[in-house]
Amino acid sequence: MLSAIGVNHLDDLIAHIPAEARLNRPLNIPPGKSEFDIVDYFRERGDRGGNGFASFLGAGVYRHFRPVVADVIVQRSEFLTSYTPYQAEISQGTLTQIFEFQTMVCQLTGMEVANASMYDGSTAVPEAAMMAVRITGRNKTLVARTVHPEYREVLDTYTKHQGMPVAEFGYNAETGQLDMADLAAKIDGDTACVIIQSPNFFGTVEELDALAELVHSKGALLVYVFTEAISLGLLQPPSQADIVVGELQSFCISPVYGGPFAGIIATKEKFIRQIPGRLVGETKDTEGRRAFCLTLSTREQHIRREKATSNICTNQALIALMGTVYLSLFGKEGLRELAVQNLSKAHYLGSQLQPRFSGAYFNEFVTRVGDPEALNAQLLEEKIIGGLPLGKHYPELADSMLVCATEMTRKPEMDKLVAVAGRSK
Repeated sequence: MLSAIGVNHLDDLIAHIPAEARLNRPLNIPPGKSEFDIVDYFRERGDRGGNGFASFLGAGVYRHFRPVVADVIVQRSEFLTSYTPYQAEISQGTLTQIFEFQTMVCQLTGMEVANASMYDGSTAVPEAAMMAVRITGRNKTLVARTVHPEYREVLDTYTKHQGMPVAEFGYNAETGQLDMADLAAKIDGDTACVIIQSPNFFGTVEELDALAELVHSKGALLVYVFTEAISLGLLQPPSQADIVVGELQSFCISPVYGGPFAGIIATKEKFIRQIPGRLVGETKDTEGRRAFCLTLSTREQHIRREKATSNICTNQALIALMGTVYLSLFGKEGLRELAVQNLSKAHYLGSQLQPRFSGAYFNEFVTRVGDPEALNAQLLEEKIIGGLPLGKHYPELADSMLVCATEMTRKPEMDKLVAVAGRSK
């Protein structure tokens, strides 16, 4: 290889780097391990870091039961090894499942069209804001402080150099819901959209009717965000919104260190040409049979860059397939029953831990605990992963943590959490 590129020694490859900048010794890392050693290493770390532990951690990533059939289906070679479905004549299976995915997302959200998935919920939020700017011709975005803090950070990153100012509005310290008075004072004729989350980051359910009326009266669009998809099995679909975005991790996708996940974006049909990414539609083939094809692909790979609605060049179709299988298995009644289980368990826990906010909540809530970090350390000794300390994102809530209970949470685990929390006060 060296001869082919015309040099004699490996050192010649770095001859242009000043001698004082070179590391003239081997890297200070241990020697390589065998596969057997590596598997052993990670199995040991896994047992130490969560296996066999009860968990009350939510905050946008949730622990739910995963039916094994989803893994069986997504690992079929037709799905696992396929690339983006450009050629309808050889991709009917992939196109069919994406079409079913879009249909189910519309049923869940009360929207009329949905695209073929996004990377995740956090990147779907700025895509919705940019979509609103294109639709309204305005440039300002208002986002509630109760939207997931990391989603807001991604929104800031996307919009920072696009001439799209982003402003935040507060929440009611008693209810944990957004502050309507603060929103009313900040929304104006330059506002393209208002972004809210429900259940919000505190787990509190927002009331949409008055909110939607205020936003629409100012000519802005309402963007509804969700991070806990199971809540849509019980809550009224957010049909008052203009754009719905969210994260489907709860639908059969393991927490796995933060990804890969699958986001969604859905909207009214009149906004269909401004939706980012791809859209699969139903048609008929030359013999009159039902068939599927890419109906819209307004990406820079297909059209001029300045006309593209997004810089997303692919999606999470395989991960979204997991969610499609999950919804197919549960159905409408099963999803509702699952949502009721989440609600019931969280409210059993809430009856003993006293939620900080009075607003209605789904499967997580904020509670005062004094020193959240100290409590979590005590809980780990009992093989319990506690809630999320809120001081990092909300300094005014430094004495509180966000706790979550799902269908996977057992009553003895909740009782033990309550007992440890009681001893720590």
